[in-house]
Amino acid sequence: MHTHPTDPATRAAAEHAAALLEQADALIVAAGAGMGVDSGLPDFRGNEGFWRAYPALAQARLDFASIASPAAFRSAPELAWGFYGHRLALYRRTVPHAGFGQLQRWGARMHQGLSVFTSNVDGQFQMAGYFADAVHECHGSIHHLQCLEGCSDAIWPADDFVPDVDEATCRLRNAPPRCPHCGGLARPNILMFNDWDWVETRTAAQHAHQQRWLQGVRRPVVIELGAGTAIPSVRHFSHRILHAHGGRLIRINPRECEVPTRSDVGLRLGAAQGLALVEQALSAA
Repeated sequence: MHTHPTDPATRAAAEHAAALLEQADALIVAAGAGMGVDSGLPDFRGNEGFWRAYPALAQARLDFASIASPAAFRSAPELAWGFYGHRLALYRRTVPHAGFGQLQRWGARMHQGLSVFTSNVDGQFQMAGYFADAVHECHGSIHHLQCLEGCSDAIWPADDFVPDVDEATCRLRNAPPRCPHCGGLARPNILMFNDWDWVETRTAAQHAHQQRWLQGVRRPVVIELGAGTAIPSVRHFSHRILHAHGGRLIRINPRECEVPTRSDVGLRLGAAQGLALVEQALSAA
């Protein structure tokens, strides 16, 4: 229940986190949406936050689950690609915050190195210089595409698509990306709401690679960042590591930082601030 970085209890918790890192043979980063907020990315928690970021969708009373679905690409492709095209352009120009580099340096000092599990589709870890095979994106990636109609299981990079979005209406002005195999409409290779056609082969390969890596890990520490309980994919992963690999948990979350045991650490802070505080404790040790 740590509320302020200068609070003695918070500093003690950061020192406890530093001690866990010093004893670990592997670093596992488990990142939710809160990890990107400190880089300036919008938080879609609740309709208010979502509609603040996308006022045109607020006017249309379209919530996140309605626009983030294959059905939206079929019924309103200019609007669906307006939303995802805007996000794609935003993520491409966003600079990852300093915490990404701190995690990378901590992992580099450990015998087994580092692996990432994230529900984020923004590609920020790769932009921060992480090796592609060290990242498991459980919901896919906005930087990759697939066929909306499922003509094949092909997945290809979105690099050639440069969206031109009218921000006032959240509509795509230029041509949407097309499937190179059938010429039909392409969609992001992201697990959306009510989505039975997501091609998961890329994510499945990332998962298999991470599982092989975990077999060599003996004393892992999980740093979980900005992962809430509303869509608990990341929290479930963190707890699986604790149970299956005897890991310890450092949970950095400004709202929900409770941890399972006294051997674990909860910091009620944002991702960048929490990581900076642990870095200070490591430097002072």
